[in-house]
Amino acid sequence: MRPFLLFLTTTILLSTAAVAQTTIQGRVTDVRGRALPGANVYLKGTYDGANADSTGGFRFRTTRRDTATLVITFIGYDPHRQPIQLASPVTEISVRLTESANELNTVTITAGAFEASDEKKMTMLKPMDIVTTAGAAADITAAINLLPGAQRVGEQEGVFVRGGSNLETKVVIDGMIVQNPFFSSLPDVQQRGRFQPFMFKGTSFSTGGYSAQYGQALSSVLQLNTTDKGNNNGLSIGLNLVGLSAGYDYASEKSSVSATAYYGDLTPLFALIRQNVDWVNPPQFVGSSLTYRLRPTKNGLLKAYGMYSDNRLAMNFRDPGNELARTTIDQHNRNAFMTSNYTDTWDEGRWLLNTGFSYSYDTDDMTFDGRDFGRGSQRTQGRAVLTRLLPGNSSLLFGTEIHQISLKNTVVGTPYRLTDRYAAAFAESQLYLTRALAFQLGLRGEYTSVIDRFNVAPRLSMAYKTGRYSQVSLAAGQFYQTPDYRYLFLNQNLAYERADHLILNYQIIKNLRTFRVEAFYKNYAQLVREFTKEPRFDADPFRFPWGYTTNGGQGYAQGFDIFWRDQKTIKGLDYWITYSYVDTKRLFKNYPVSATPTFVSNHNFSLISKRYFEKIRTSMGLTYAFTSGRPYYNPNRTETTNNFLSDRTPAVHNVSLTASHIKTVKGNLMVIYATVDNLLNTKNVFTYRFTPDGKTRYAVGPQAYRTFFVGALVMLSKKAKVNVNEL
Repeated sequence: MRPFLLFLTTTILLSTAAVAQTTIQGRVTDVRGRALPGANVYLKGTYDGANADSTGGFRFRTTRRDTATLVITFIGYDPHRQPIQLASPVTEISVRLTESANELNTVTITAGAFEASDEKKMTMLKPMDIVTTAGAAADITAAINLLPGAQRVGEQEGVFVRGGSNLETKVVIDGMIVQNPFFSSLPDVQQRGRFQPFMFKGTSFSTGGYSAQYGQALSSVLQLNTTDKGNNNGLSIGLNLVGLSAGYDYASEKSSVSATAYYGDLTPLFALIRQNVDWVNPPQFVGSSLTYRLRPTKNGLLKAYGMYSDNRLAMNFRDPGNELARTTIDQHNRNAFMTSNYTDTWDEGRWLLNTGFSYSYDTDDMTFDGRDFGRGSQRTQGRAVLTRLLPGNSSLLFGTEIHQISLKNTVVGTPYRLTDRYAAAFAESQLYLTRALAFQLGLRGEYTSVIDRFNVAPRLSMAYKTGRYSQVSLAAGQFYQTPDYRYLFLNQNLAYERADHLILNYQIIKNLRTFRVEAFYKNYAQLVREFTKEPRFDADPFRFPWGYTTNGGQGYAQGFDIFWRDQKTIKGLDYWITYSYVDTKRLFKNYPVSATPTFVSNHNFSLISKRYFEKIRTSMGLTYAFTSGRPYYNPNRTETTNNFLSDRTPAVHNVSLTASHIKTVKGNLMVIYATVDNLLNTKNVFTYRFTPDGKTRYAVGPQAYRTFFVGALVMLSKKAKVNVNEL
């Protein structure tokens, strides 16, 4: 009897379990209805599930009752989670999975911006590209000047973009404006940027229409983002024709430190290369830098960077305002820049925080023929940005920044000073209506105490994916900038200068090839005009603006850029071609009539190529750059609309060569490098000037027509390495 009862009980329990089971079945497809065989389908928190068959169908049973969460996953697609009711014996489910966001299926807003970051699909230049580009001399801004949209101006430092002056471009490091990104300006001598390429993981070069996160730039923002981690290369020693340097890199699991120190004297180099500049004392310089990185939490990252440099020189230059023609300038520059940045995320990465603080100090003890023309500046700034990531790749960003700027300039012994407190608040949202269509809406408000004015600047960008590898982008917005401080020393009743941007872009990236074409229109308004009451135009570029000033200036710039890069067609060869055309006129400064500014060339073309030869462990680079003639002032012409600045210089041609060789010496890595600029020794002319009587014209050209440079870097560590794939 007892065995019978046991059998009966077991049968009843099994029958009850069978009755309690629910069958879940259905089909998994993509948004176009195509089957996704192999998709994983299961109930969250259980072992109940199945894989989709060749038709996308699935079927399995579960003993769960009431409600459960169905989860469906498939590689390359966003996971799907769906609550379901388990009351019926059979539950039918049909699910369409959405393809995960990636480089090929998601549009990226590109109008007006050249990204150079490993994290972006639109990568144009990496740090290694910059140091191996012939003609760039391992200078970030020199390499940027070879990209479309940039204008090459050989006798002045800075980045000139689409008809804009060098004052219209701001350099930003981790969101913080750099007050003095270039070594101190000298008459008719182009200066290098202060920062080394390998400090940065990415570079974003804006040719206009840039994000509402940044302001105070009528034309462009060059955004540099420092590396998040250091290497373990240990001690390195550098030796070249101008000096000696030493570096040390150490990295642990949570922190890293990098330190450099250098000394240089250009006297030996100038003894080998004939100079077009009359140096009384060639430049001598010392400097150092220190970078520290720390990960205090899993997602938090603190970065701190500081640098200091001390430079001395003296030279005679041809002064266009001096009847005696020659003026002696003596300069002692001291510069310091410190910045710290903290980033963190929480709520599974949905919230992002980015904060920063920086301090800039720069002073020039400078005399012209013994007369005091000293100048200096300080900038303290703080910044905070909070970003919320939203479903579907969308995001909402808002932030604020505040600056205190102190400026001084002595002119023939008369000191001028001002202090400005500048504050800004901004908000920006990226909205992905679909993977193929995205909008970026931004609004920025700024207040400047020195002119006691406030502005509100709207920004709009959009992009549409026209194919798997191609897209079009559009950008528009208003951009404001406080007038040049030299005007504000004498008149603080001026208003902001303004530029309105409109940019249309087409881009295709496929098989290591990039093609990009971009058209633009830029309208200038409220530019500062100076009225001197002089009978003739004063063309002296070094003059102090002492005349009556208003915001009555205006102008325009329009044109297009073309960029082509090919890393595929010829094995081992990487080359890119750029061409820029700009048509622009302005009525500003002390111009009597509207004209094309003297820093603008209508046509800029460059061909950059490089190749790494593995057998001899050598990288070679060749660059050809062409710049059409620029306007210059001829005092023997009448100052009418048709004649003012109507003369043009000859076109500038430059062929440059660079090479670097890697070898191992007693287990230590050594890199030997050499460059030649203006290989063909072309006698290029950047502009012409006239003596005060207007009878004699003289040419302003490069510091030296043809230059060469050689050096070596030795890494005294077995851990040191160079990624030859980037050469």
